[in-house]
Order: sequence, then C-alpha cells, then structure tokens
Amino acid sequence: MPQPLALIAVPFLTVLEPAFQGGGLSTARAWELSDDERARVRSIVHAGEVVLTPEFLKTLPALGLIACVSVGYDGIDVAWCRANGIEVTHARGLNAEDVADHAIGLMLSAWRNIPALDRIVREGRWKQEERIGSQPSLGGRTLGVVGLGHIGAAVARRAQALRLNVQWWGPRPNAEASWPRAESLLALAQASDILVVCARAEASNRGMVSAEVIEAVGPQGMIVNVGRGQLIDEDALIAALKGGKLWRAALDVFQQEPTPAERWADVPNAVLTTHSAGSSNEAVPLMVAQAIDNVQRFLKGDELASPVPPAAAT
Repeated sequence: MPQPLALIAVPFLTVLEPAFQGGGLSTARAWELSDDERARVRSIVHAGEVVLTPEFLKTLPALGLIACVSVGYDGIDVAWCRANGIEVTHARGLNAEDVADHAIGLMLSAWRNIPALDRIVREGRWKQEERIGSQPSLGGRTLGVVGLGHIGAAVARRAQALRLNVQWWGPRPNAEASWPRAESLLALAQASDILVVCARAEASNRGMVSAEVIEAVGPQGMIVNVGRGQLIDEDALIAALKGGKLWRAALDVFQQEPTPAERWADVPNAVLTTHSAGSSNEAVPLMVAQAIDNVQRFLKGDELASPVPPAAAT
C-alpha cells in the first residue's frame, strides 16, 4: 500500500521536514506535487496564517487533517473543512509565554524610545544636555488586553509586575479572569494608555481595531500587536501615527508579510519586528512535536491532541 504523505504547504516550513521524517512521516511539497503524490496526501503541515483555499483542498481527495504548527489558524476555513471531513489542529498555548515576553519587550522599547536612543549613540549624536527631557513613566498607566487567551493572560500577568493597571476585553466572558472586563473594545481603548492586541484572528474580527478605536487610545497612547496584522486597520494606524492621533505603536505582525519596507519608511514612533514573537528555541520544537503527534494520531485513528475549538467552526 502506498505510503501516506504529509504535505508541507508553504516553503518556509521546509526546515521542519527532517523533524517530520524523523517522526516516521513521509513528506511532499505543495509546490512540487505530482499527481501520484496528490492522491496520497492524507495531512497538511501548515502555518495557520497562510490561506488554504477550499479550491486547493478539493484537489487532495484523501486529505483528512490540517495540522498547524502555529497557534493561529486564520488562513483556514475551519467550518468548511469540518463539513468536508477535514479536521484542523493547532499548537495550543505552547508559545504563549514567549509571545507575551516579546509583547512586553515591544511595549518597553516603544514606550522608552529605546531603538531611537540606540541610533543616537551609534551615530555619534549623543548630547549630554539632551539627557534630561520629558520621558513619561510607565507605572500607574492602564494596559488594555484585547483577547484574554493564553497569550493575553500571560501579558496581563507581566503588566501587573510592571506596576500597570490591567483591563481586558474579548467577545466572550472569561470566568477565570482576575482583571476587569470592559464593556466593549472601544471602551477598553478609551480607558487604556497602552492597548495590546492578543486576539485570535477570525473572519468576524478583521479590522476590529479601527480608526475609531485607534483614535480612542489617543495622542498620548500606544498600540502593541502580537496577534495578527489583519486585526488592525493598518492604513488607519499609519495615518494616526503620522497625524499625531496616536503616540506610538509596536508591531510584530502585519497585514502583508513580509511587510514592504517602504510602507514604514516615513512612519514615526513605530517599533517593528518580523513576526518572531513565538519563535523561541524552546517553543518551536514543542509546536512541531505537537503537529507530528496530531498527524500520527490521525493516521492511527486516535483522538487528536489539540483540535481547533468548536467555536472556530461556527
């Protein structure tokens, strides 16, 4: 009987092929797929932010599982997949602490203007008389968390240690939350000096951090995004930074990735990183191992380790 294949869906995941092959799985690459291989694909190994269209999935007649190495799965129509006999798994909570660390790092870097000060030193522009200036303190400010899942809760815990008052908002109540929940996203933005976006991306929340929400954070406020780029109206964010309606921003995720350098060339007061918040030496092997485990369980007919929550398919 022909060996079933796990399909590597995007080129940047080819570095994971040895791990999957070491787990006893045979792999193929989507961009090199032969007709014979296409018929043998039983699972897809995927990065959930990349779109997998139903049209493509229909070309894989034996497909039964999409195993996301990532926590997110916003590029996948989970409802369509399950209606067509395809299960979807993800790396549930495995890199939350690393993403939260990165979010706090972005926040501190932007709030204290660290990248700009670094450039001043390196470019020989350090003037002693400029040391004493107006630098706002962080303590006592309000940090609003958008989405109180594993990552949002980890951010909230760290924020408390930094003397920040924490509030949060999400579309669903969280009985385990020890921080007050705002009535709405807009209300959270109005109350926050710093708004940290940690929410899971879905079709229903694209652009939810709108121009109105951005301007509610205000000319003395900051937005940090470690969720997904499409959660924020990026054009409105850029306009607000340029127009002084938002003080600063710190972003690890973007609407288009890699984001074009020229898009940000003249945008002031923004700290930008390369969608790297969850990519630590410790977290990535755990995420890969969980994806391998899910594929192995699927092929054996066993219960999956980390299926996407049912709410994602509604």
